[in-house]
Amino acid sequence: MSWIDETMVGFDTETTGVSTERDRIVTAAVITRRGTAVTTRTWLIDPGIEIPAAASAVHGISTERARAEGARPAEALEEIAAALAEALNAGHPVVAYNAQFDLTLLENELIRHGRASLASRLTAREVRPIVDPYVLDRKLDRFRKGKRKLIDLCAVYAVTVDADDLHSADADVLATLELVHALASAYPTMRDTSLDSLHDLQISAYREWAVGFAAFLKSKGVTDDLPRPEWPVAPLAAAPPASSAPATPAPFRAGEQDALF
Repeated sequence: MSWIDETMVGFDTETTGVSTERDRIVTAAVITRRGTAVTTRTWLIDPGIEIPAAASAVHGISTERARAEGARPAEALEEIAAALAEALNAGHPVVAYNAQFDLTLLENELIRHGRASLASRLTAREVRPIVDPYVLDRKLDRFRKGKRKLIDLCAVYAVTVDADDLHSADADVLATLELVHALASAYPTMRDTSLDSLHDLQISAYREWAVGFAAFLKSKGVTDDLPRPEWPVAPLAAAPPASSAPATPAPFRAGEQDALF
C-alpha cells in the first residue's frame, strides 16, 4: 500500500502578514485524515499585536475578536507543535500548502514564546516528511502558465472547493489534503515514491525555484525579502520577545500574497 493511502496530517495557519520573522499566527488548523475518517483541531490565537486590516480582510479575524476569544499564544503554540511532532515521529507526513511559510513562522513563534522548536521535538531532529502540493505542482508542471494559489490548483486538478470557505485554516487544510490525492492521480509515480525520497525531491525543487526567482528579482533591482532556498524550514530569526511589536510589516509582493493567501 502506498503512503498516499495511509494517515496524513494537514497543517495551515492564517496570520498577521507575510513575514515569517516578524508576523504572528492568528488561526491554525491540524487535521488528521485516516482513510475517510477526519479529525480536526483548530486554534484562534490572540497574537498580542494589532492585526493589520489587509490581513483581517483575508481571514476575517479582527484584532478585537482575537483579543476577546483567542488563546494565549504560548499555550496554543505548544499544542500545535505537540500535534505535529506526534505525527512526524510516527512517520506520518505533514501536508501543508507552501509549507516553508507556515513551518518557518511556527518555529519563529515557538522561539519567540520560549517554547521548544518543532525540530527539537523530533527523533530525527529534522522536520520531515513534509508534502507540499505547491512545490510538487511547480516541479511536475513547471511550464504551465497562470497563478498557483490553492484555489487555482484545485481548479487545475478538479478538486471541488467553495471559494468562500477558503482562507480559513481548516478549509484550506481539507482542500490541500484533497489536492495531494489529486496530484497523485495525475502523476502516479508519486504513489510509488517513498516519503523520504519525495521529501528530498521537494528540497531540491524548492531550492532550484528559489535561486532562479531570486536571480530574476535581483535583475529587476529587488534586493529585499528575497526567497530563501531552504525548505521546508528557512533559517530562523533571533525572535524578539513576545511583548515586542513587530517591525514595519513587509509589503505584499504579488507572488507572495498569491502563494500564502
